[in-house]
Formats: sequence, structure tokens, C-alpha cells
Amino acid sequence: MPRTVLRSILALAALSISVAPASAQDARLAEQVDRWAELMNEQVIAWRRDIHANPELGMQEFRTAALVAEHLESLGIEVETGVGGTGVVGVLRGGRPGPVVALRADMDALPVTEQVDLPFASTATAMWQGREVGVMHACGHDNHVAILMGVASVLAEMRDDLPGTVKFLFQPAEEGPGGAEPMLADGAFEDPRPDAVFGLHAWPVPVGQILYRPGGQLAAADGLRIVVRGVQTHGSQPWSGVDPISAAAHIVVGLQTVVSRQIDLTDSPAVVTIGQIEGGNRGNIIPDSVVMVGTIRTLSPENRSRVHALIVQVAENIAESQGAVADVTIDLGYPVTANDPELTQQMAPSLRRVVGEGAIVMSPIMGAEDFSYFAEEVPGLFIMLGVTPPEDPSMGHPNHSPLFFADERALQIGVRALASLAVDYMSGRPISD
Repeated sequence: MPRTVLRSILALAALSISVAPASAQDARLAEQVDRWAELMNEQVIAWRRDIHANPELGMQEFRTAALVAEHLESLGIEVETGVGGTGVVGVLRGGRPGPVVALRADMDALPVTEQVDLPFASTATAMWQGREVGVMHACGHDNHVAILMGVASVLAEMRDDLPGTVKFLFQPAEEGPGGAEPMLADGAFEDPRPDAVFGLHAWPVPVGQILYRPGGQLAAADGLRIVVRGVQTHGSQPWSGVDPISAAAHIVVGLQTVVSRQIDLTDSPAVVTIGQIEGGNRGNIIPDSVVMVGTIRTLSPENRSRVHALIVQVAENIAESQGAVADVTIDLGYPVTANDPELTQQMAPSLRRVVGEGAIVMSPIMGAEDFSYFAEEVPGLFIMLGVTPPEDPSMGHPNHSPLFFADERALQIGVRALASLAVDYMSGRPISD
């Protein structure tokens, strides 16, 4: 649809809204979100395909950021680029006073070679850890960017009637090294500061579903490194030294009791995994040290602290019992992505208005997301958007797979969901079912 025609349609719709009383006007705004999301759908699909065909790794999202900035500027939105690296922040000030809402989309792709047969499949490559690799939007961030660009278009056309301000956060490097913290450090939440923040993520469940939960939804992800130090000796005379391999083996088993015996898993799940062990260089030599590397996943700040303390206690005590020494290092990663319970309850009707019974309270996910940093600053709600064709569940490959597939029918739902959350929150009363 030509932009001039679209503007005419939207202008007439806006005129009809402006004469209504405030409460009725807010209800009409919610209705118009749906209509305008439909009108923008073809453009959102086009943006998504373009971004999918041109993926960029974290902190290298130069083309994507330029596309976003150009679009926001064309809408008359205040734009700041280079936020936290390659991030883009847009500010849309509504014509009526009200709260400030932040909406976030992450822009980066992954070092994955695409195996999906699409006419716009990625053929891009990049250098990653010293070697050339394929690059793919294997986690759906192309959908996130296109959806938020569509939301910006819809809300910009409604600006005179919007009861508040919207901040659009296009974030780099969610997959690493992390872009949310640098954006916050660069003032992404300043002038104006949001009252709430919303985001979404493509997820391999059927199109028409939106998953969410109050409290911890995605886990904190912390790195674990344990160096077990012994005394090297000949393999035929283990009594002459201290075997760090035996101690390390007992530590691996002991760490599993942290989760299975010392944490109330009915309250908040946790995972401790050792994924890498290195030690020794010959079968007849007991080495002087063993290095173990792993990951820790927790779903509450309280459990996070407790699990960390127990890991140190278990590793050090088991090593000491065998005459060895364990040096434990825990590197803090992304914190828990926790949805504010009150905000979640408040906005659940908005989600049900968009997808009806498809709005489902989900089980927690042990993956991590740096949306968590935004949600630590202000009340946040993060939702999972179904992108698997309902008629073909076999297409529901997991995120980060080279076969990850997103059904484009989900895009319009995503635009409606994010725009509705923004409008309903600013209006102060989500539209009920």
C-alpha cells in the first residue's frame, strides 16, 4: 500500500478518535492498534526478510542499526544512535500527558550457518573467534526488530492521541557480550526515564500463542570454573602424590547434590552443569591439576546466592577430604529475567485480547536474556511469541538451531501485542477480555 494512502486512512481514523471522551478514546486506540497492525503487515514482513538475509553479529549490527534509525527518523521520532555500541534509541512523545513506556528489540544474529530453505535465507559470513563462519538469525531477532519497527509506525501515526511517551530500544549483542548494560550506561533510560519496559522473544511454540509468567521467567546464567590442585606423581604410585582427577570426579558428583538435595526445586528450579574437564597429558602420569568449566542457572536472586555458596562449599570440602585444593571462580552473567508480578497481572488482559486462550502462563526457561537488566531498573514484562506453524509442529526447531524457522504469521501478532501493551499501559487500564 502506498504510504500516502496509508497516511490518509490513518488520519481519518485518528480524527474519529480525537472527538471521543478520554476513556472511550483510550478504548478506541486499542481497537485501532489492531487495524493499523494489519495495514502495516506487508511492510513488516519485508523488513523481516531483509534483516534475515543480512544478519550481523553482536556489536557489528551497523546495517541493521542504520535501517532502524532511518525508519524512525522518517516517522519524526527523536533518534539517538551509537547507544551502548550499535544500539538505537527512539523517543515518541504523545500528544497527551501520561507515563513513559519502553519497548525493546535485540538486533544481533548468531555464528550459525543457515540450513532453512528460504528464498531470503542468509548466505552471510563473518569472522568469529579467528575463523570464518556462517551468520544466521537463528534466535529470531530479525522478527523482533521488524516487529518493533512496525510498532513504531503504528504508534507514530497515533501520536496526537497517545497518552504518554514511548521509548524504542533497539539493542545490540544480546547473544554476547551483552548490549543492555552498555545501553543503560549510555543513558538509554534517561530523559525520559521509563515507568515500565516490555519486550518479546520468538519461541518454537504454535503461532497464536503468547507465553508469560510472573516472577522468574528466564534464568540467571553464571560461569563456573574450578581448578583442582594436587601433587603430580607416577600413575603406578598414586599414594606418592595427590590425585586431582579423583577429587574432580567426586566434585562433579557432589555438585549435583547441590540441586537435587539442597535446593527446594518446587519453589525455584536450578541447574549446575560441568561441560568441560581438562587435566593430564598421559595415561601413566597423575597430573598436578584439573580444570573444570561449567554453567549455573537459577531463577531467583536468593537461590542464585545460595547455589553459589553451596558450590564453593562442596568443591572446597571434597577437595580437602582428598588432600587436594579447589579454587572456585564464579563469573556473574545475565541476571534472572523476572517479570514484575503486579505489572504482569495488570497487562495479562491485553495479551488475552490479542490471542485469547493463546495467552498461556508458562513454565520457566533455564536460558538467559539480558532484557533482565532493563527489568531490574523498572517494572518489566517479557513475553514469548509463538512462531511455529500450528499445522506443522515438526518445524518447531529450537532457538540457535541452523533449522530455526519463524512463521511470518506471527509478525502481526507481535506488533499487536507490543503496541497493545504500550497503549493499554499508557491508558492506565488494559482493555479486558
